[in-house]
Amino acid sequence: MPRLVIIIEDSATCAETLQIALEGIAGVEVRILQNPRAALALAATTEVAAVITDLHMPRADGFELIRELRADARFRNLPVLLISGDSDPRLPASALAVGATAFFAKPYSPAAVRRRLEELL
Repeated sequence: MPRLVIIIEDSATCAETLQIALEGIAGVEVRILQNPRAALALAATTEVAAVITDLHMPRADGFELIRELRADARFRNLPVLLISGDSDPRLPASALAVGATAFFAKPYSPAAVRRRLEELL
């Protein structure tokens, strides 16, 4: 059974670029969602191996998603990678403090995201 990795990204280009990079990982299925609420609903009913989320999205942001995941005991150890185009130098520390496993600033290397995800899986 493949391990499900959810990408939550409202930019189709960014989401597809990540999907292409991650699909080469053996035993991984990638699903793209455009909002955190859909990701939470999917995670509630499906076994998820990892989440990659953008910070700023409609209806909720990546921090809110991470807080909600971490509040649920089932997801306390779930790898969550946060991506953001913000230039605030405090953002990586804030991301880790809220519960992100890793942080990537845009523009990021899809290969670097893939390597980190492979380490976490």
